[in-house]
Amino acid sequence: MHIRVTTDPITQKEVHNLSNHPCHYEGDGNSGLEIYFETQKNMDEFLNWEREEDHRITLKGNDSADYVAEG
Repeated sequence: MHIRVTTDPITQKEVHNLSNHPCHYEGDGNSGLEIYFETQKNMDEFLNWEREEDHRITLKGNDSADYVAEG
């Protein structure tokens, strides 16, 4: 599953025209999390914050028969 987040996690503002904004991707190429930022400064701030062990984002799959993807 590929998840794209277009709300800058620092400013909580929607990012438009994605090709002109910085993006951080974590995953294996097929499944991952893609986060867009308004500015490089916001992305750097987020990455510094995420490096702290208790703030780490971890993606976990749900392959149970009861799982229904929404969105």
